[in-house]
Amino acid sequence: MDWETLELVVEKKIAVLHLNRPPVNALNRKLFEELYEALEYMERSDEIKAVIIAGKGEKAFAAGADITEMSGLDAAGMAQMNALSRRAFERLENLQKPTIAAVNGLALGGGCELALCCDFRICSENARFGLPEITLAIIPGGGGTQRLQRLIGQAKAKELLYFGDMIGAADAAACGLANKAVPLEGLLDACKEWAAKLAAKPAMAMRMMKTAVNAGADTDLRSALTLEAACFGTVFATYDRQEGMNAFVEKRKPVYLDK
Repeated sequence: MDWETLELVVEKKIAVLHLNRPPVNALNRKLFEELYEALEYMERSDEIKAVIIAGKGEKAFAAGADITEMSGLDAAGMAQMNALSRRAFERLENLQKPTIAAVNGLALGGGCELALCCDFRICSENARFGLPEITLAIIPGGGGTQRLQRLIGQAKAKELLYFGDMIGAADAAACGLANKAVPLEGLLDACKEWAAKLAAKPAMAMRMMKTAVNAGADTDLRSALTLEAACFGTVFATYDRQEGMNAFVEKRKPVYLDK
């Protein structure tokens, strides 16, 4: 596929999708449109079982929305841009394949919100996270006020949102915003290592696991348990479930066929 703002490489069932808007991968309407298209493509592809989202270059994962573009919009134009970002972010969050954000350098505003939509965030030691919208007299519009508090708790989320300050890699890992921090030169390798392990898992079980966790988090416990039971039933009817249990009994490595 050929996009203006993205680069996609697929190898060994792992897709690496780079945001490519130098110098800091600012998010604009074109990128949101192409991101949605890329996610649709990756969802349909049988050659992809895990996805890494990364930023091109060493300066930034994504340093936020394109303020130059935003500043020229009226309220109607901004509403359209916000709708595009929400459409893309929700598509990423609900992708039926595991996703990892490879966060190098700056992940600010919309860039931080984009990372929050992934299942995992592995960051480089030079990473800086922040939601500085308050300093521009606005608030996050891409899910930051909601996804952040669900991930790290309301008190810490309010600290980051209300002050608008950036935090480094160590603090991000300590509060749960990042899963771990690694040296910059090893960032993509660390993400690929996790992605390879995820890609080796049976696809239907992974899909139902993600559905149960994501959808269950947004409902009451009783409804979430009913959802979990339905997802369990779906997986139990698969070939891979039978293969996995047979392999366990026979003390051999299972051979999953993703069906």
